[in-house]
Order: sequence, then C-alpha cells, then structure tokens
Amino acid sequence: MRVGFIQSDPLFGKTEYNLSKVESLITLRKADLMVLPELFSTGYHFLNQNEALKLSEPIPEGPTTQSLIRICNKNQISIIAGIAEQDENRSYNSAVVIGPNGYLGKYRKIHLFGTEKNCFEPGNLPLKVFDIGTARVGVMICFDWRFPETARTLALSGADLIAHPSNLVLPHCPQAIITRCLENRVFVVTANRVGTEQRIPGNPLTFIGQSQVVDPDGNILCRASETKEETKVFEIDIEKSRNKSIISGDNLFTNRRPDLYRL
Repeated sequence: MRVGFIQSDPLFGKTEYNLSKVESLITLRKADLMVLPELFSTGYHFLNQNEALKLSEPIPEGPTTQSLIRICNKNQISIIAGIAEQDENRSYNSAVVIGPNGYLGKYRKIHLFGTEKNCFEPGNLPLKVFDIGTARVGVMICFDWRFPETARTLALSGADLIAHPSNLVLPHCPQAIITRCLENRVFVVTANRVGTEQRIPGNPLTFIGQSQVVDPDGNILCRASETKEETKVFEIDIEKSRNKSIISGDNLFTNRRPDLYRL
C-alpha cells in the first residue's frame, strides 16, 4: 500500500488557491491514500467564531469536499483532509474521508487546542474506523494525539493506520507519535503544515512541519523538513499492523486487563 502526505503552507482564507495547489501535487503522485493537513484549505488562525463560520462549509455538500471527491475519482485515490465544517450555525474542526468511489464519512476534532475553543464546537461524533479497501483507517486531528485514549480507541476498533491531519506548533509531537505507534502497533501518517500565521499583531503562530510516516515498530519511514513544503509517498506493508504480538505468547490487546483499569 502506498501512503503519503502533503506538507503545505496555505494562505489564510484563500480556499480556492489552497485547493488548487493541493490538487496539482496529488496529480503528480501515485498513492492509495494521501493525508492532508488540518484546515488545509482555509488556514488555521481564526480570530473568532464568526470568522470560522464564514469560512466553513457543509460536508459533503460544500465545494471543498465536492472538489476532493472529484480529485479522488479522477486519480483513483483515497484522501483524508482537514477542513472547517459548517453545520447550521456551528463550526467544527473536521476531517473528511473520501475514497475513489466517493464520500465515506467525516470526523470532528474532539480535543480542541488553545484559541480553537473560541472558534469551533468540540467534536460530537464517535471515533470511527473507515474501510478504504486497502486498509482500515482511523482519524485523529492534531491535538487529539496528546490523549492516548484516542489512538487506543481507534486501534481497538480495528484501525490498521491512523491518519493525523495536523497544524502542529508544539515541538515534541513528532517524536511522541512513535509511542502511539508502539503502544497500539499501528501505522500513523501525520500531515502537518509549515509557515507562520500572524493574524494578531505580536502573536505569530509558527508551524513545525515534520510530517511523517511511522510504522508499528516505531520506525520513522519518512519525515519531512521543519520549514519546506513537501509531498512524500511511501510503500508500507499494512499486514504489519495486524500482527499485535509483542513476542511469542504476548499479544498487545489480549494481554490487556481492562477489569483492573480505572479511567
């Protein structure tokens, strides 16, 4: 299975431009699954709820999702992409899951970070695994990674791979994802962005890049730079994530003791 990510530097509010840029990059690469960053089409640093609502769109009827459906069909590819979702008078920091034959579903970020709480509603949909044909894929968005229950829930639900659309600013996340892969024996594809947004004078947000593909043994199969826009595709053996044995006789999931765990 060929999986990849696009590490972009979107222009805030320039949805059509950002989408067009991504489409040209996808067309040049052959992949089964491509992961795009969080809020890839709008940019990240919304000032308030009204601004977020203005740049949000319904899923799947909105123009960004419809364009991604067309791109997936044309290139026979699956895409998981972070976008701003409008649902009536609410906005969600969401991700769409689209296969070669159309729209499969969406996920709404459940752990909002910092000022996102002033712009978006917290996610209200359960964590879900999507069958894209070549793999069973779960989705977490950016700061969701910091809560180990997120990846564990997806792994217990049968995810072979976790797609991780992100706009990371904290420096330790790329290395920490290795632990999420090891403790769940799954692949993780993180698609982060680069660049700086300064919507508020004196309060710049600089994104750390380092998009990556990590395997169930914690190996970094490929990692992008901290500052450059990059597109990478890597061949993985998805069967590796379906073997939950740590050593002979010790299975990561059957050895669990939920009867003694307290959450």
